[in-house]
Amino acid sequence: MKHLIDSQALDRPLIETLFASANSLEKTPSDSLSGKIMASLFYEPSTRTRFSFESAMLRLGGSVITTENAKEFSSASKGETIEDTIKIMNFYSDVIVLRHFEEGTAKLAAAVSDIPVINAGDGTGQHPTQALLDLYTIQRELGHIDGVRVALVGDLKHGRTIRSLAYLLGKYENVSIDFVAPAGLQVGDDIKEYLDKHRVTYHETDDLLSIIGDVDVVYQTRIQKERFTSEDEYLKYKSF
Repeated sequence: MKHLIDSQALDRPLIETLFASANSLEKTPSDSLSGKIMASLFYEPSTRTRFSFESAMLRLGGSVITTENAKEFSSASKGETIEDTIKIMNFYSDVIVLRHFEEGTAKLAAAVSDIPVINAGDGTGQHPTQALLDLYTIQRELGHIDGVRVALVGDLKHGRTIRSLAYLLGKYENVSIDFVAPAGLQVGDDIKEYLDKHRVTYHETDDLLSIIGDVDVVYQTRIQKERFTSEDEYLKYKSF
């Protein structure tokens, strides 16, 4: 797999290999990326995701070139397309970590890139690396993923981490998901169709207290103000 754009591209053996590598690297330092350069291209604000990628690259002996607001502080502000930017970055780096405010941009970038592109979040699309970290945390804390019952709570309509995590959970056995959101922010039909296909049990509710005593994990997300078309719409859901 050359690029990491969505969770569907990851199968269970690969996920388990990645988790084993992560566990090993936590215990034993490595300079395996010495001489490599990561381009951190963030068109949307981020603190944790950008710094987690950059610190990981540095801890593995690599180097980082970065922009934290490429929407304003890159040639995009002068009309350069994402495809042209990615082609140029191919000459400067060995891997590109891309966050963008528009869904589907990571896929466009991968289509023109000769070096790996990692999707660090594209609009309301996906955030596969965050989902991997969340799944890794569940395994570390509980000791297993098969058989878990997970409550995914908050803005499920716009939440890209929710989408990616649901796709990953669908690769395990006897998993049950509770989608907890107000009417209007429930999870999309595409995810439910995927879970049906993989025989994952799920339930929809707007009442977390009704199921909190029965779940193994509560995954809480914020109501994403930046995804709403009006202030009034956001305020309608803000307190959920």
